[in-house]
Amino acid sequence: MTLLTVNGLHKFFGGVVAARDVTFTVARGEMLAIIGPNGAGKSTVFNMVGGQLKSDRGKVLLDGHDITYTSPQKRFRRGVGRTFQVAQTFLSMSAAENVQMALISCNRQSNRLWTAARERHRDKAVELLSRVGMAEAADVACSALAYGDVKRVELAIALAGQPKLLLMDEPTAGMAPRERAALMDLTASITESQGIGVLFTEHDMDVVFGHAARVLVLLRGQIIAAGSPDEVRQDEQVKRAYLGDARALEPLRGMSPA
Repeated sequence: MTLLTVNGLHKFFGGVVAARDVTFTVARGEMLAIIGPNGAGKSTVFNMVGGQLKSDRGKVLLDGHDITYTSPQKRFRRGVGRTFQVAQTFLSMSAAENVQMALISCNRQSNRLWTAARERHRDKAVELLSRVGMAEAADVACSALAYGDVKRVELAIALAGQPKLLLMDEPTAGMAPRERAALMDLTASITESQGIGVLFTEHDMDVVFGHAARVLVLLRGQIIAAGSPDEVRQDEQVKRAYLGDARALEPLRGMSPA
């Protein structure tokens, strides 16, 4: 069942076309990757879906509801969660406190803290940390955690909003290969068990082709290919975009464009 519908998005920066007629869908329980060389328009499209950028034309529908011009905060409350290329946590706060703050925000209690914040939603925060394998670090400050573990805490924060759609911007950036695989395996498991749709951008082609159900390839703001990982690997236009050589015999697997 279709969860996200992106229809004909355009974005112009002066005379530069950053996105042109970008159209795609994300189903419940599906992981869809957006890839492309630097400057292809990945971040522009991703941020229009997340609400950080306003589109000049086109529509974004979540569960059939038009969210094209709603703020990121309202999208969050409608079920759009997000993680960032550089993990966004309060480093001086514990893992549990970070998740508790997200739960306080989700429950619109930020302006009604008559009791100490650390007393609110503690059990739920630990439950969410357990879901991402971080329950034992609940009381550890994020500044003391390995970066891969901070990324897991950020995923727990995103899950605090009970998202229908999860946007992941370069989720494995800065992580070791083994940590990358573990984080994406975890994400895939949560996606399948909870029916969450995932839209992610990623430079690591092993991550993309190992975890995405479908892949969109952007070049100069337009989709040049879309399909299964195998279909995209073999697409000659995609090979030219990444390799500059249509005769390349090796598929894209393992390549990370600059």
